[in-house]
Amino acid sequence: MLLAGLAACSSHAVRPDTPPPNEGDASWHAVEQPETVHYQLAMGEVSSGATAFQRVTPIYPVAQLAACPPAVEVTAKLIVDRAGKVTDVRPGNAASAEADLAPYLDATRTAALRWQFNPLQINHWAADANGESHVVDSRTEPFSLDYLFRFTCHAGKAQVTVGDKLASG
Repeated sequence: MLLAGLAACSSHAVRPDTPPPNEGDASWHAVEQPETVHYQLAMGEVSSGATAFQRVTPIYPVAQLAACPPAVEVTAKLIVDRAGKVTDVRPGNAASAEADLAPYLDATRTAALRWQFNPLQINHWAADANGESHVVDSRTEPFSLDYLFRFTCHAGKAQVTVGDKLASG
């Protein structure tokens, strides 16, 4: 009886495992566009800040995962206000504004609007009568950062890469 039960199991066809669904992930790296304009500091001025302390990873566009297209690159310019909050995300070059890149730029925009930066602080230092230096004036300024987001999809997995670079607002 046991032998008959084992023989019955061996006659059933075994279905191959289905491949895992495609998934998305993200990382980033800095870029500098040729038209980037930097703040010109006066003598005695020193800048600090303009560094990210909170970054949210973009989510690979779900509608694009099924097709698993070749690598897609989107350049985006993050506009940061005096408080360090990202207020706008714009295509960083003409190619990034193309219609077929819209889902990737939208994913970039959604994530980047949640990023937070230390404000860009510009301090003006001067020496007093005793020759000791101290801050005589301080201000915060808006700025922009250029990022390259690289969306890649592999068999069952997608990845995004990104970066930053300081530029004037």
